[in-house]
Amino acid sequence: MDDSWSTEVGIVGAGVMGLSLAHAITAVGIPAVVVDTDDAARASAEVEIGRHRRIARLASGRDQTGAAGALRTAGELDAVGGCRLVIENVTEDPEIKAVVHRELDRVLSAEAVVAVNTSAVPITSIALGYSNPSRVVGAHFMNPVATSSMVEVIRAATTGEHALATLGALLRALDKSAVVVEDAAGFVINRCLMMFINEAADLVDQSVATVPQVDTLFRGCLGHRTGPLRTADLIGIDTIVDTLHVLADHYGPERFTPSAALLEMLRTGKLGRKTGAGFYDYEES
Repeated sequence: MDDSWSTEVGIVGAGVMGLSLAHAITAVGIPAVVVDTDDAARASAEVEIGRHRRIARLASGRDQTGAAGALRTAGELDAVGGCRLVIENVTEDPEIKAVVHRELDRVLSAEAVVAVNTSAVPITSIALGYSNPSRVVGAHFMNPVATSSMVEVIRAATTGEHALATLGALLRALDKSAVVVEDAAGFVINRCLMMFINEAADLVDQSVATVPQVDTLFRGCLGHRTGPLRTADLIGIDTIVDTLHVLADHYGPERFTPSAALLEMLRTGKLGRKTGAGFYDYEES
């Protein structure tokens, strides 16, 4: 663990990304508090993070349990009041995010930094709701966080150097590099990736290619690690549809309207890994 970071990190939201972050942070010995108003989400947090640890241990072939930082959960945002950095991961809904951030502005100290881990919502629009907008920065982590080497950092029009430096210190402690980009809906990764996924789903729906064929082509021809459809399952179909709606609001429906295939998967609850079925079927070993 990097000695420059030893204080507890606040994580708001115990969904897929929130728990993936909690695993990555505690795995290097940094303590974390996960806040979620959902009792079931909090109750399953330690079980899910334990599953992340087992998978990481199997992948690395090393016992990593001894390095784990302390983890606690809470139902109220007051629990992050003493944190130096809080990472927000709630659902991709600007109105819900606005409510959460108004409360964070109330409970956090003046020096605390807020990193917004969002798929597409512009960071500046969130920051302007704060009494001090300079404390807010975008941090687009990839899932699973522990095995991703890079983070897309978004500098809003209002982001201050203190916010960038604080987030940078945590990323160094996590042994991750960063690329800092300017603020625009979807940023770089998701403005491009959502188009890939949407079109790939439509190609499968039109029987141009099967799901494995699409991903095999992306892996073999373009060097992608998984391909767009297995990536979609990892992200979550619900998150993808929400992200496409946000992008459509900013750039127009002709480019980002969710395909019929994605909407049908959302309707039937085939959301990817988190539900056990998406473009692929998943079974825990």
